[in-house]
Amino acid sequence: MAKKYEGVAIGIDLGTTYSCVGVWQELNDRVEIIHNDQGNKTTPSCVAFTHSQRLIGDAAKNQASSNPTNTVFDAKRLIGRKYSDSVVQNDIILWPFKVIAGNNDKPMILVSYKGKEKHLVAEEISAMILTHMREIAEAFLESPVKNAVITVPAYFNDSQRRATKDAGDIAGLNVMRIINEPTAAALAYGLQKRANFAEERTIFIFDLGGGTFDVSLLTIKNNSFEGKATAGDTHLGGEDFDNRMVNHFVKEFKRKNKVDISGNSKALRRLRTAYERAKRTLSYDTDATIDIDALNEGIDFHSLLTRAKFEQLNNDLFEKCMKTVESCLTDAKINKSSVDDVVLVGGSSRIPRVKKLLQDFFKGKELCKSINPDEAVAYGAAVQAALLGGGIKTVPNLTLQDVIPLSLGTKVQQDIMDILISRNTSIPVKKTEWYVTCKDNQTGVSINVYEGERMIASENNLLGFFRLSIPPAPDSTPTPEGHIFIKVHFAIDGDGILNVSAEEQTSGNKKDITITNENGRLSREEIQRMIQEAEFFKAQDMKFKKKAKSINALDDYLYTVRKVMKDDCVSSKLTPVDKVKINSAMIKGKTLIDGNHEEDTSVFVDLLKELESVFESAMNKINKGYSDEESD
Repeated sequence: MAKKYEGVAIGIDLGTTYSCVGVWQELNDRVEIIHNDQGNKTTPSCVAFTHSQRLIGDAAKNQASSNPTNTVFDAKRLIGRKYSDSVVQNDIILWPFKVIAGNNDKPMILVSYKGKEKHLVAEEISAMILTHMREIAEAFLESPVKNAVITVPAYFNDSQRRATKDAGDIAGLNVMRIINEPTAAALAYGLQKRANFAEERTIFIFDLGGGTFDVSLLTIKNNSFEGKATAGDTHLGGEDFDNRMVNHFVKEFKRKNKVDISGNSKALRRLRTAYERAKRTLSYDTDATIDIDALNEGIDFHSLLTRAKFEQLNNDLFEKCMKTVESCLTDAKINKSSVDDVVLVGGSSRIPRVKKLLQDFFKGKELCKSINPDEAVAYGAAVQAALLGGGIKTVPNLTLQDVIPLSLGTKVQQDIMDILISRNTSIPVKKTEWYVTCKDNQTGVSINVYEGERMIASENNLLGFFRLSIPPAPDSTPTPEGHIFIKVHFAIDGDGILNVSAEEQTSGNKKDITITNENGRLSREEIQRMIQEAEFFKAQDMKFKKKAKSINALDDYLYTVRKVMKDDCVSSKLTPVDKVKINSAMIKGKTLIDGNHEEDTSVFVDLLKELESVFESAMNKINKGYSDEESD
């Protein structure tokens, strides 16, 4: 029986560049994609740190050009990875913020917050974004939110999925399920069509986002969604196209002006922002202009970007996408002519060249554009959240069966990968395999669990390992009597997360492990510490907002008093003593507001009370004077 959760449940698309949150609205019988405080339904996956506060989302991105080294983005490209990973090393060159190696080769992001250096892991940055998305939902729903379904790229490996779940824990969320982004988009497509597909329909999801690329093939019949195959690249998306183009413009600036801006983080941030605007223009126009005043050392930059040039510089990446499409269909053993609908998801799927290549691949088939590519994943996640949450009668009774992206197995003799569960197997799934000892009088065996497609185990990704003690016995000679048999059991849950157990048959000695990716995953103690740090950040944010509110209140009152004091009729009736008191309080207030705001909130609150007391006392005397005149 599926577990039911109390309270409202939301769906969060935790994206590389933008995130989105949705909730099933029972009253309207549909998913509501929730807008943030800026009125936008997508929020930049960006966190910034300053000398006075922490900023998340639009506020963080808007100040990025003036504070590039403390503005963190692309955290999703670090999550679940090692610092020594070549992908991470290549990204570090392009990021303005600093990343160093931490314990167990874990990447650590260095930022300056309130004048102090802080070391943060990708899970903490992701947790901050998740917390912000939850707060957006809470403001809309006007009630607390605890439960969430979070999406991940279909090609995320086990450690990346677990790290995402850890981020949810740090954010104080009860993560009900981790689901694949293309699968969530398929849910959105099926539901928005509002069609009960009596005949089986084959749907191909093409999900090209800011940082990751996934394709999935699913079949829909009635209300059942069944995954057939998935393929992708966790490091291919709009960010890679952007990096190519920014490097192109850096070279152009150097060629024209003999100045290299590759080490100027502020100039690069301004260049990237201007280019991103131009890129959006290229979605509907054939060229766009980039104009930046005083980009570096007072030198202006002007360049014309044509769609043809953009496509030329990124053509190999576009072709890489199409190879992944072909690989997915091959794995599923389905011909391209058998695909009924091709659904576009992710902001980068709007690129004209990408759409043209995809349409040509499917022999001119019209691409489905009926769902919003930016919101589809959050939409599907919200549907899944409503299904898991229970108690909502209006949500359709859908069944969802996903697949695993990578094969899972153990290392056997000669470093061979013995696959227990093949990629594209439907989940949840369980598989058992029997092994025998290979040496005389062994006292234990090591169970090494890998994921990947290489025949050599050590060339795949090691998820974890444990040792099982066994009684000494002869090795595996031709006769089985007296040998030690070991049963290894793999079980993958609905989140695509693996549990492994091993049992020795003779003694019944058993050991199991929830794969924790010993070399990279956060321990429970570290997660608890980060939860406490998240509360610290929240308290600091509240403290800053309270101070900002008190400063604004003082500033507003000063404006009101200043306006009244300019009225000659009122000013002439004030006593000299009251004038001095009011002017003195106003000067103190202006000095305080124009200062560096390092004072406690109470200083601003107390000064406002003082000014209110002095001003209102003076006004009461004037009003009393008017009253006395009227009585006379």
